[in-house]
Amino acid sequence: ASTRSRIGVNYGRIGNNLASPYESIEVIKQMKAGRVKIYDANPEILRLLSGTNLHVSIMVPNDEIPIVAANQSAADQWVRDNVLSYYPNTMIRYILVGNEVLSNKDDERLWYDLVPAMRNIKKSIDDQRNIHNIKIGTPLAMDILQASFPPSSGEFRLDIPRYKLLIPLLRFLHWTKSYFFIDVYPYFSWSQNPYLISLDYALFKGNHTYTDPVTGYVYTNLLDQMLDSLVFAMQKLGFYNIRLAIAETGWPNGGDYDQIGANIYNAATYNRNIVRRIMSQPPIGTPARPGLAIPTFIFSLYDENQKGGPGTERHWGLLHPNGRPIYDIDLTGQDIEGEFTDLPEPKNNVPFHGKLWCVVTKDIVSEIDLAQALEFSCRRNGTCDELVPGSSCYQPVSIVSHANYAFSSYWAKFRENGETCHFNGLAVQTTIDPSHGSCKFPYVSL
Repeated sequence: ASTRSRIGVNYGRIGNNLASPYESIEVIKQMKAGRVKIYDANPEILRLLSGTNLHVSIMVPNDEIPIVAANQSAADQWVRDNVLSYYPNTMIRYILVGNEVLSNKDDERLWYDLVPAMRNIKKSIDDQRNIHNIKIGTPLAMDILQASFPPSSGEFRLDIPRYKLLIPLLRFLHWTKSYFFIDVYPYFSWSQNPYLISLDYALFKGNHTYTDPVTGYVYTNLLDQMLDSLVFAMQKLGFYNIRLAIAETGWPNGGDYDQIGANIYNAATYNRNIVRRIMSQPPIGTPARPGLAIPTFIFSLYDENQKGGPGTERHWGLLHPNGRPIYDIDLTGQDIEGEFTDLPEPKNNVPFHGKLWCVVTKDIVSEIDLAQALEFSCRRNGTCDELVPGSSCYQPVSIVSHANYAFSSYWAKFRENGETCHFNGLAVQTTIDPSHGSCKFPYVSL
């Protein structure tokens, strides 16, 4: 493959305001991406990719894995419908089976279907005789590791069975000369330990180095450390030369008040630097695997407004939903820094300190949705005691006013359990105290 084709983008579509697939493929071509990865095998998108020179990664969604694993004819049908209908005019190069399957501890049955599904898809492809350039893999998240620091201590999670699962998976990747696809986010490692890890080290900037005490390898950035911990985890199971591919990486361009370092400046810096690194000639690789090219997909094409969870989840995009860039980036890595427009100075690179409330968003929302969310948040004991008639927050009697109180109360109570201030897009964090009269709103104090 030419240098051009090493960087790809993840085209996720969990938004209700995104540019059409046609416009999206056009903009991906204009961005000079070499590859595009989708989270299904959407017929419209695969047709639009026909005749482009983009290498394409399609996915067997998690809920289709059991069917494909259970019998070969189902796998054959999947390949007929989702590969043969478009190949070779659409340059399908990767079939990824599932997404972060081993991160879900609630559905271990799916774990055991993973490798059989990959084998069945592989057999369907091999039966075609004329297809020799499609790799089959599965993208896993960094939480499959029990230990990752120092990199030499890398080891897979102990609850993932070695002989029934990990070794068959690695053996499959090894025999088929496929890649170990990993979703790897230095942002998460850094933001959980911002005092221990330097931000510059996470952004490929500056002159910090870390030397692994066991191997003596010298690391200049956090990503290499994370990738090598995976290399060492595989080595401990006897696999020394399975190549790595980065199925997702990136940095959020925005987020909630309590999410450190999520801003346009850092996102642009991270993504520009990883592009330069991945596209450099000859390839850099990592300390444990010097000189190896690493196919990489940046997450994500768009800010996706219907993703749940904390604010960062909706702000990983290179582009606004209408297709305009959030910041300049050159996916070929040929850029000169001076050609880019100035970035806004980062304001949240240190942890937020203060009080936060959770209130109804200023966007137009439906009263029905709001009433449902209000009812949901008041179901848990004690959340809405102050909203009963005669209590201090009963007045004014409006859905918005009551929801403001209920959201703040619910979030303050359950944030420690991982609850976020989102309520399906109805709520946002604020630093402005919404308390009124004798009605004092609960808050989160950081």
